[in-house]
Amino acid sequence: MMMDGRVALVTGAAGDLGEAAAVRLAADGASVAVCDLPARTDALAAVVEACRSANPAASVTMATFDVTDPRSVEEALALVIDQIGVPDAVYNNAGYQGLFANTVDYDVEDFRRVQDINVTGVFVVLRACANALLAIGRPGAIVNAASMAALGGPPNMVAYAASKAAVLGLTKTAAADLAPNRIRVNAVSPAFIGPGMMWDRQVELQAATPSQYYGDDFETVAAQMIDQVPLRRYGTANEVASVVRFLLSDDASYLTGVNIEIAGGAS
Repeated sequence: MMMDGRVALVTGAAGDLGEAAAVRLAADGASVAVCDLPARTDALAAVVEACRSANPAASVTMATFDVTDPRSVEEALALVIDQIGVPDAVYNNAGYQGLFANTVDYDVEDFRRVQDINVTGVFVVLRACANALLAIGRPGAIVNAASMAALGGPPNMVAYAASKAAVLGLTKTAAADLAPNRIRVNAVSPAFIGPGMMWDRQVELQAATPSQYYGDDFETVAAQMIDQVPLRRYGTANEVASVVRFLLSDDASYLTGVNIEIAGGAS
């Protein structure tokens, strides 16, 4: 199988995209550590079972930590290493969508929170996992979760768009810094992905936030979003997982510093 012998770590694994990626990686032969906040322990346990159902032979464990806390990340990573080995296939997926508000009304504290989780958190996990690989001289691959929000400037999402643009910059520099050590760093930028919590939340909050760009009810906003996509549908979590799995695999061995847009042709 494509990921035989690999050790994968997925942050934000209790969410739709994280779970889909973890299950795909386990099904393809990887040992998998599913990770999220301590408050998501019950949801993580269900993801562990889903991974084992996809591949009963897979080694699967879970770890809980706050991605913004370097000490918490280091301690959890040490436990993962003891249980299944040093992760050499990392999906750096944990994130926070933030509030929805016009730029001039956006809450400063929430802006900071979005940057802390989506940028600092990605950096902290990337640094910890890269250092673990450097310590044993092993190559690896890291995929950071960016977003089409970084490229398209969606209304009412100034904090999220800024954070995901920063992830793209972080990815480029980390890719250059780690290339001599054979550690590849890439990013994925999904657009409208559903069904699920993030899709519902985005549609509901855009409908509730006055603007010239969207209507004021769920059905209207959902249709307006889909109308922006040339393929005229939202993408699925499994379609994102397929791209993540590709970038983490040896099939992408000559790709680093790349951002793949998973957007159905939207820009």
